[in-house]
Amino acid sequence: MKDVLLVGLGLAGIAMCERLLAEGKTFDVYENGSQTSSKVAGGLYNPVILKRFTLAWNADTQLAQAVPFYQAIEEKLNIAIDDKLKVLRRFASIEEQNLWFEAADRPRLKQLLNNQIHKNRNDGIAADKGFGEVLKTGKIDTANLQQAYTSYLEGLNCISRATFDYNALQIKADAFEFKGTNYKKIIFAEGFGLKKNPFFNYLPLNGTKGELLTIKAPNLKEESVIKSSCFIIPLGGDYYRVGATYKWKDKTNMPTEAAKEELITKLRTFLTSEFEVVDHVAGIRPTVTDRRPLVGSHPKFNNMYVLNGFGSRGVLLAPYASQQLFDFIYKQSSLNPEIDIARFSKKYFVN
Repeated sequence: MKDVLLVGLGLAGIAMCERLLAEGKTFDVYENGSQTSSKVAGGLYNPVILKRFTLAWNADTQLAQAVPFYQAIEEKLNIAIDDKLKVLRRFASIEEQNLWFEAADRPRLKQLLNNQIHKNRNDGIAADKGFGEVLKTGKIDTANLQQAYTSYLEGLNCISRATFDYNALQIKADAFEFKGTNYKKIIFAEGFGLKKNPFFNYLPLNGTKGELLTIKAPNLKEESVIKSSCFIIPLGGDYYRVGATYKWKDKTNMPTEAAKEELITKLRTFLTSEFEVVDHVAGIRPTVTDRRPLVGSHPKFNNMYVLNGFGSRGVLLAPYASQQLFDFIYKQSSLNPEIDIARFSKKYFVN
């Protein structure tokens, strides 16, 4: 009998694997690659909501866990995935500058917002009001992370690249059997794939489609992330990631021409440098109605758990939420009530 059967290997699944490995737990992973959110994510870790200059939910706590978490993975897998990029918020007015100064004086934001205005020194960007700099930011190469981690688990002979068959899961009194192997516990970390999960599809995971472009702009020569009506993330070699859109009705992973035009239109409001679009990707973010993760145990089946609902902040949330769940399972710690799926238990029993 193994300790855990884990379904899904996006950011949530990878973070859970790291917790299990650190404590010597045995596990198998099922991942069919159907959910592309982690692969196509911008990968930024930024603790500040730049539309309103406020701290994202619990972001200072999450940031303190995330940076050493990804550093440890870099060292273990001998890969470079954490690029300490500077994030600059373009100001559109004097009023925005003043709001920035006010935010930078708040106790929890003082260490995260530079209270000096950066003058624009890039002719390829229109920013006569300058920029505000967010501190302690960077970008995780999520595609590289997922590829390298999959290879790592293949080396441990504990991953199957196959669609998980819910009907083949046999629920016993104190264990689960799946394809001839018994497991003490099962954890679902499927991203938007949770909508097809018969055990947890009562949870209000809405999903939000996001599309991103990759552009080539040889004359731009920008090394910082620029956030304005959309964001530009330097990728190196004159390439930049541009995004992202937010659509609530379309639940496919197919890029759309409308989203491409939307991003190009936003980009041209502040980018004066010439560019060409070289790639266009889409994915469904696992977003929740109350904008909090979905973590915890099934209301009926013992030892069945979920780790999901990270939305657009998976890079920051995954290390924090996976530690919460591991401690809940193995150390009898209480979950943060804001992420505990017990808040939606009535939906299960009504259904």
